[in-house]
Amino acid sequence: MGSRGWRGWTEFQFAERRMPTLDEINAVAPETPVFILHLYCRALLNQAALRACGYTKDTPNPPGGEIQHDHGGNPTGLLIARPNATILYATLAKGPKLPPEQQMNSTRHFMRELNRLGLTSIIDAGGGYQNYPEDYAVINELHKRGEMTLRIAYNLFTQKPKQEKEDFTRWIKMTSPGKGDDFLRCNGAGEMLVFSAADFEDFLEPRPDLSPSLETELKDVVTLLAANKWPFRLHATYDESITRFLNVFEAVNRDVPFKGLNWFFDHCETISDRNLERVKALGGGIAIQHRMAYQGEYFIERYGKKAAERTPPIHRMLELGIPVGAGTDATRVASYNPWVSLFWLVTGKTVGGVSMYPQQNLVSREEALRLYTQGSSWFSSENGKKGAIAEGQLADFVALTDDYFSVPDEEIKSIESILTIVGGRIVHATDEFASHAPPPLPVLPEWSPVKVFGGYGAPLDIRKAARAGVPIVPHQHNAQCHQSGCTHALQQLFSAAESARNRYADFFGLGCDCFAF
Repeated sequence: MGSRGWRGWTEFQFAERRMPTLDEINAVAPETPVFILHLYCRALLNQAALRACGYTKDTPNPPGGEIQHDHGGNPTGLLIARPNATILYATLAKGPKLPPEQQMNSTRHFMRELNRLGLTSIIDAGGGYQNYPEDYAVINELHKRGEMTLRIAYNLFTQKPKQEKEDFTRWIKMTSPGKGDDFLRCNGAGEMLVFSAADFEDFLEPRPDLSPSLETELKDVVTLLAANKWPFRLHATYDESITRFLNVFEAVNRDVPFKGLNWFFDHCETISDRNLERVKALGGGIAIQHRMAYQGEYFIERYGKKAAERTPPIHRMLELGIPVGAGTDATRVASYNPWVSLFWLVTGKTVGGVSMYPQQNLVSREEALRLYTQGSSWFSSENGKKGAIAEGQLADFVALTDDYFSVPDEEIKSIESILTIVGGRIVHATDEFASHAPPPLPVLPEWSPVKVFGGYGAPLDIRKAARAGVPIVPHQHNAQCHQSGCTHALQQLFSAAESARNRYADFFGLGCDCFAF
C-alpha cells in the first residue's frame, strides 16, 4: 500500500462489510510487499511481505502476538495481537527507512495534508520504535529550516520494557517540558509510561489482566516525573486498569503533589463515575479520541449495546469540570481526519453507520468544536495561547469548504479547508484562494502512490492516474456509498499496486506513529 497505507479503517465501512481476504491481497499484489494494519488487533501481510519480514514456518510466535499458520505449518499472513500489539509494532519496524531528505519531504507532505484538513496544531503522543532524540532528527531539521507548517507539541514514549525509569531519567537530563518554541516543543512524558501498564484496546479479545508489577514500576516512573515537574499522559481503556493507575497516582500525590501538573489519561472508554471523581480530585484531564468510531461494532458484540452508551462518558466528564480535549487516535489505527472525529462526537455513529449513544451522551457541534480547539490547548499547556481567534493568541485560522454548523450531519466528514493560515502565513490555499497557495512540493520517492492518489478523501487525479498507468474503474456514487462507504477507491488502489508493482518491488510500508490532535 506504499507510504500512505490504510490508516484508520474498519471492515464495516465497505459495501461488503467484511475484511479483505489474504487471497484477494495476494492476487492483486503478488510481488509488492503489502502490510495492512487493522486497528491494534491484527495485520494482513501478503506473501511478498512475509518474505520481506523473514517470517517462515520456523519463525516462533513472539511475546505478545501470534503468527497464524496453515495446516502445512506455513505462515498465512495473518498476525494476531494477543494479548497486546507488540507483534504489530515489531513487524512495522522491519520496514526500511527512506533516506533523510526523502523523510523530510514525506514529513512536509504530511503536514500539508493536515493543513488541507484544517489543522494548525497537533500533539504527538509518541509511539513504539519512536526513539528520542534519534528519530526526531528529521522534524528538528525541518524546524531549523523554517519549513514547518504545523505546530507540534511532542510527548516522549518509553521504548525499553523494564528500563522505563532509565529512559525518563536520561530524557529529563536532555530536555524539559516547554523546551522549544511555538512550532516545536517538548510536551512531557507518555503516552506509554511503563510497559506493564499497556492497557491496549482490542475488543475482539477479552480485557487483558495487567501485570502484577504494574504498581511498583508505574510508581517509580510517576514519582520521578512529578518530582521534576514533567506533565505526563497515560493510555487507559478499561475502568479496571484505570482503578489501579489511580491507586498509584494517589499514593505518589501524597508525597509529591501533582498540583499545577497537567497530567491526563488518554481514551477512558469505560471509566466509571467514581474514577472520574478521582481524576477530578487529582487535577487531571482526559483526552478523548474517536476510537469507537472504528471499534464500536466490536465493542457492542462483546459487551452489549447498553455498555456502549457511555464509551466514553463525555457529559459526565464535563459536568465534573474535568479538562477534556478531543482528537483522533491517528495515525496507525484511526484516521487523522478531524472531521470524522467531529462527526462521531455530534452523531454518536461509527464509520460503519451504527448509532451507539443516546442523546444525553452526544455533544452539540459548538461543544465538539470547543473541545477540539480551546479544550485541547490545556493538554499542551497552552490554554489561553491558542484555540480561539482572539487578541494575544496565535494567528492560526482556517476558511472551510462548508459551514460546519449548518451542513447535514453526513457532510461534516467531507469538510476541508480552502485557506489555512499558521502564524500569519498561508500554508494551504485552494479554490478562490488558489493564487495564494504555496509552491507545490516534489513527491519523493518519485514512485510514491501519493503522486497519484493524494491524501485522505482527496479526489483521484484522472490525468495523473492515466500517466501512471492506473486503470480507472467506472463508478457512480449512490446513497449506499455515503451510508457505509464505497469500494471504488479500494479497487483503484489495488489496481495501482498491480500496475506499478515492478516499480514498488523493493518497497515495504513504513508505518507511522500515534498522533492525538
